[in-house]
Amino acid sequence: MRIVILGANGQVGWELTRRAHMLSHEVLPWGQAELDISNASAVDKALAASSADVVINAAAYTAVDKAEQEPGRAFAVNRDGPAHLAVACHRLNIPLLHISTDYVYDGDKPSPYVEDDPIAPLGLYGQSKAEGDAAVQRLLPRHLILRVSWVFGIHGHNFVKTMLRLAREREELRVVADQAGCPTYAGDIADTLLNLAGRSAEMDANGAWGTYHYCGAPATTWHGFASAIVEQAREFENLRAQTITAITTTDYPTPAARPANSVLDNSRLAFRFGLQPRPWRDGLHTMLATLHAE
Repeated sequence: MRIVILGANGQVGWELTRRAHMLSHEVLPWGQAELDISNASAVDKALAASSADVVINAAAYTAVDKAEQEPGRAFAVNRDGPAHLAVACHRLNIPLLHISTDYVYDGDKPSPYVEDDPIAPLGLYGQSKAEGDAAVQRLLPRHLILRVSWVFGIHGHNFVKTMLRLAREREELRVVADQAGCPTYAGDIADTLLNLAGRSAEMDANGAWGTYHYCGAPATTWHGFASAIVEQAREFENLRAQTITAITTTDYPTPAARPANSVLDNSRLAFRFGLQPRPWRDGLHTMLATLHAE
């Protein structure tokens, strides 16, 4: 296939580009320098010239706290950008695969979120992503929105890299233990999206376009995730950290509120496409081994 990958310099976009090349796809990997998706005319012109079979949008404004001070930029990228892509893709009859987030939910539900649960984001980042999802759903029938959570990977900044740095510097790590979610390896998200990108005809035939959840398994807390990171990292290096202390959300205030429950239910994706989530501990080990080798 000929695939346009937007956000090619991000965690998932980097993995998409690398893995698509390995699968012998023809790839147009575009970062913001190549295409600013908040510019409607630029999007229309670039996609018209791309001759793409599918577009995968991994571009996003992901600075959750900074979005509270930069709402204009957050909405331009996360709401307007997907809308521009959807309009252009509809005109050119190109399917769009778009990455969304668990932060579209408020976290009050006591059980895992399913795709049809009400949207109620707590902050401007989640609100901007929710409005981007709505635009894609409204403007383009041939779309697939993949909501993911707690993304970590080899490329870019993420929780795993932060915990590794702190574990080298400090004897004690203090990590929030009252927020639940599902860590998800960027490489696994990329594999899932590339699998789905090749199934457009199937989705046309059975009406399987729409919104799906994909995240690692099983659910954990930030404290549980940090504990696993330190435990696995000791296989590759000596760390200073001796204690990982559980704290509450109120002990670590942030400008943007986080959902207490970010756990996503993956069963719709499994039922429609036979795709099961990979254990996040496996993805974590892959990441740590790769970082150590590099």
